[in-house]
Amino acid sequence: MVRYYCPYCNPKNQFQKQSSKGTLICGFCGEDLVKKPFIRLNQIVALVAASSLLLPLIYTFIFLIKNQINPPKKSYQAKSTLIIIIRETIS
Repeated sequence: MVRYYCPYCNPKNQFQKQSSKGTLICGFCGEDLVKKPFIRLNQIVALVAASSLLLPLIYTFIFLIKNQINPPKKSYQAKSTLIIIIRETIS
């Protein structure tokens, strides 16, 4: 549904009339009505700003839950190879 509004009148008191040409006009002042856009620029900016704040939080929660369900296996291989290398260099 396309919404129209009068940019000059109070939005609470507006009603639409149709002129003899078939265009919509304001019932109070008689000016042509302007089509209201479905998505405005400030809504797009607000969505980008909100997503930039929420996506890292959601990303963190997903990996937190993933690590709680399947904890990573601890590998001590790096420490044992370091001990072997140190022993070989000492002896």
